[in-house]
Amino acid sequence: MGATVAEKVLERHRIEGDVVPDRIIRCRVSLVLANDITAPLAIKSFKAMGAEEVFDRERVALVMDHFTPNKDIDSAEQVRGVREFAREMGVVNYFEGGQAGVEHALLPEIGLVGPGDVVIGADSHTCTYGGLGAFATGMGSTDIAAAMALGETWFKVPPTIRVEMTGKLPEWVGAKDLILKTIGEIGVAGALYKALEFGGEVADELDIEGRLTMANMAIEAGGKAGLFPADAKALEYAKAHGHAASEEIHPDPDAVYERVVRIDASSLAPQVACPHLPDNVKDVGEVDTRIDQAVIGSCTNGRITDLREAADVLRGRKAADGVRLVVIPATPAIWRQAMEEGLYEIFLDAGAVIGPPTCGPCLGGHMGILGAGEKAVATTNRNFKGRMGHLDSEVYLASPAVAAASAVTGRITNPADL
Repeated sequence: MGATVAEKVLERHRIEGDVVPDRIIRCRVSLVLANDITAPLAIKSFKAMGAEEVFDRERVALVMDHFTPNKDIDSAEQVRGVREFAREMGVVNYFEGGQAGVEHALLPEIGLVGPGDVVIGADSHTCTYGGLGAFATGMGSTDIAAAMALGETWFKVPPTIRVEMTGKLPEWVGAKDLILKTIGEIGVAGALYKALEFGGEVADELDIEGRLTMANMAIEAGGKAGLFPADAKALEYAKAHGHAASEEIHPDPDAVYERVVRIDASSLAPQVACPHLPDNVKDVGEVDTRIDQAVIGSCTNGRITDLREAADVLRGRKAADGVRLVVIPATPAIWRQAMEEGLYEIFLDAGAVIGPPTCGPCLGGHMGILGAGEKAVATTNRNFKGRMGHLDSEVYLASPAVAAASAVTGRITNPADL
């Protein structure tokens, strides 16, 4: 019986157990990740279990990104504790200030994750690294603490749902629309503790940044992980970003899937996830809603290709009166590249506020909180009730192009209609 991508990656890291769906296995991990919200809890558990040192100073990453630059005394104290732990343990990959970006954009960019890796993180969107063919998943802080000490963890091997994407993407339709369509088809619990494997001719054509966007939102369908094959494109990206090259990993022709979901990209319109769940997905033309704010950024869509897409829409245009346009490049390198490409002139001319790399408004942290009754279109990944601020606010999820077009008109808008 053939194996899926997830099964092949787990087999490479297996210590004990059979890589068969629903069986428990022990695995070596390639990297353990935590951020300024979750690391303090993991560190507390790490010390409570009597651990005295991390398993590998170079394979623990601590990224201060959610409430940084620190927004208040509580966040400053959280970061202070993580900073002191990193120094005590000699953790090499500690990121703060001008070196820190949104964790799931930062780690692929600096080559800390790559094809064939097993990565666990105390953050639900750790699944992002599946865009490079890694088995990557979020875990609780106690599991992260144990992995920081031991360099291993356990998994129940997930069954796999194959998402087969065919056809050709129309103009202004991209990775964000594909994953929103997928979540709309599967539902927010449809892939609960399963792996999503993305394939087909459209998957082959997507660039790595698009793949990272899709894998990032696998958790919004309940997925344990979301993976693309580790093909030549993934290996080339990883090598160019300093990650040691590895072998290609493709599913076997006779791999067994629990279900196959088919997406015809040729007939796809830009997609919008309406409040208050990511599976409440409609074609953009079905959503005629005024907005108070547009947010372009986050670990889902804060990369340079996302900013270029938004700039293509905003060039020569201005945000509508009364609409706050917030642009947040996801890492310092992306920030610099956008500046050098002249994208900031376009954003500033459009009336945008350009923030430092941070998770900021995505989780209702800072830099763009919504008040009662306000509505936002955002390139982020969650639109739960109160996610970006007041419980009576609303968040609509969409691509950078739709977010930019909506900023211009003040209503949810298809960029093709400008």
